[in-house]
Amino acid sequence: MLTVEQLIACGLEKAEASEITEVVNQILPTQSATACWYEIARYILTPQHPFDLHQLLYETVYADFDRATYGPPPAWFPTDEDITKANITRIMVERHIKTYSEFHAWSIANRDTFWQMMIDKLGIKVRDIHAEPQKDATGIATNLHKLNIVESCFNAPNDAIAIVAQRENDENLVTLTYQELESFTNRVANGLVEIGMEQGDAIAVDMPMNAESVAIYLGIVKAGCVVVGIADSFAPDEIATRLRIGDAKAIFTQDYINRAGKHLRLYEKVIAADAPKAIVFSCKGSDTVAQTQREGDMTWQDFLSDIETFTAIPCHPDAHTNILFSSGTTGEPKAIPWTHTTPIKAAADAYLHHDIHSGDVLAWYTNLGWMMGPWLIYASLINKATIALYDGVPTGRDFGVFVQNAKVSMLGVVPTLVRAWKNTECMHGLDWHAIRAFSSTGECSNPEEMLYLMALAGYKPVIEYCGGTEIGGGYITGTRVQPAAPSAFTTPALGVDFLLFDGNGEPTDNGEVFIIPPSLGLSTSLLNADHNEVYFAGTPQPNLRRHGDAIERLGNGFETEPWLAGTKYRVHGRVDDTMNLSGIKVSSAEIEEILNVVDEIQETAAVAISPKDGGPSQLVIYTVLAALGSEPTKQELHAALQAELSEHLNPLFRIHDVVIVDALPRTASNKVMRRLLRQQL
Repeated sequence: MLTVEQLIACGLEKAEASEITEVVNQILPTQSATACWYEIARYILTPQHPFDLHQLLYETVYADFDRATYGPPPAWFPTDEDITKANITRIMVERHIKTYSEFHAWSIANRDTFWQMMIDKLGIKVRDIHAEPQKDATGIATNLHKLNIVESCFNAPNDAIAIVAQRENDENLVTLTYQELESFTNRVANGLVEIGMEQGDAIAVDMPMNAESVAIYLGIVKAGCVVVGIADSFAPDEIATRLRIGDAKAIFTQDYINRAGKHLRLYEKVIAADAPKAIVFSCKGSDTVAQTQREGDMTWQDFLSDIETFTAIPCHPDAHTNILFSSGTTGEPKAIPWTHTTPIKAAADAYLHHDIHSGDVLAWYTNLGWMMGPWLIYASLINKATIALYDGVPTGRDFGVFVQNAKVSMLGVVPTLVRAWKNTECMHGLDWHAIRAFSSTGECSNPEEMLYLMALAGYKPVIEYCGGTEIGGGYITGTRVQPAAPSAFTTPALGVDFLLFDGNGEPTDNGEVFIIPPSLGLSTSLLNADHNEVYFAGTPQPNLRRHGDAIERLGNGFETEPWLAGTKYRVHGRVDDTMNLSGIKVSSAEIEEILNVVDEIQETAAVAISPKDGGPSQLVIYTVLAALGSEPTKQELHAALQAELSEHLNPLFRIHDVVIVDALPRTASNKVMRRLLRQQL
């Protein structure tokens, strides 16, 4: 039972502490844990209460719950209204399917029918339709013959809001209607034609996520060209690598990025990368002319066409639309092409698992260099929703105010961002009542931090979402028709299934993920590697696709409450030599290649470890020092390695610890045994 003193210690005044203590102590002995928490979360706790109180009550209610076996207990439950209005429920009713588990089973037993149904549900526009369904490269049979996916991004009414945006240090929200965004997109497409770009040409985008970069992205695809996505945080060496692999003929960039009062020069990095012809946008806005420094480069104003109509170039469904990069186990990132059907997977996940409806407002602080940038565009526009874009630093209260004022209904996060909010309490007291759901991806999350996130909006679910660039979305996630437990997954994505195997290739409840194809969204080629070797060679069973995540399948711990029946899953990170840092996938080899040039270093091994309480991976560098006579201190070495990593790879990557060793453990064939290093940590 609770005491008044416990609640006062959480920051409550005595009168309120006494009132809440009395109410909670009355219901604790009389109701099940889930019923008790449902009442507390819905009728007692508010976002204005200190999080310490939320956590105390959650822990008290679920004091007897076996978390070691079942993972975290649920913190959100769908109401009857939630279930009735959910997109998933509407399809189940149409298909006469009674339970969600039956729906998922149907979606994988009837994959062609499922994906054709989603093509129809999403209103995907097709130029030519096959008389009989034809298989695309993924192995799914549809009636798609010729299409341009951008045409399906403008099915909303012309006056509906497509984008709501705000720049840092500017209190004004700027909006673009669907008609305005389409005209903007057409001006970009016409501009590309006017400078001589042809269908199939690759054009890079190295810009922050703003209204202009969205129009640029859509304009490139509408013109039948291919976007080469480059994150604006990358150093010149990494920009050059992606331009080379993607064979980019031109690049869109920005003069500088304004972040927390600092001018981060982006165009200069593009020049240092020896980029092809650059079209340069001004950070100050479309009415300001950016200066170019190289002959042949163009300002945004000189590039942008005045013609506001453009007929989309029809393409084969398997034609490339976007080259994105995701680290493998080598020093060079995998170049993964998206096609005109990949966005259907992104939009379907949003429709089904995030329950996006027409008029919803989606915010996800991301970038066109990462898959969640294109995902956000397609998930929003194909579902006739609004993209919310904040051009600034997301770790402070100003971002939270933007979420409040833009009336965001689905807020996407990476766990590192939530940790920053929790540590600073910068979002306390904001009105996030418009949020219907959060979603978390990119890293393993922590139950306490995800409970904090739920509490910020008066207990809304966090849809954990795990997938990859090579999937076009998620393979494991949650729904708004199932209870949500902080940091836990509840289901394989609809239309997708997977199996778990241990190190000996035997089925297990705690092991490596292997996806069962086919599905729209799954990659079918790589520009710079053997696709079959990367994903299919040496799998435990034929026709399985390697993914590399480690997952544990859990029970739910509520066998006496049938309405909570189902499986929970917990993701434990990667099983190979890649890692997720700040929501970005990177390989050990990429990091080591950068760090091994430091004078004091003979060689390094980069590994990622998960904190004991769960959450984002932490980067640890094992180092063998060069024989130079005087050895640097650990602090000096840490600083030197961090500086090299920030300058030549990505300033978002932070080294948690440096371990100095005499030698790295190796196999008989001289390969570094990073798995052994991870186990030691």
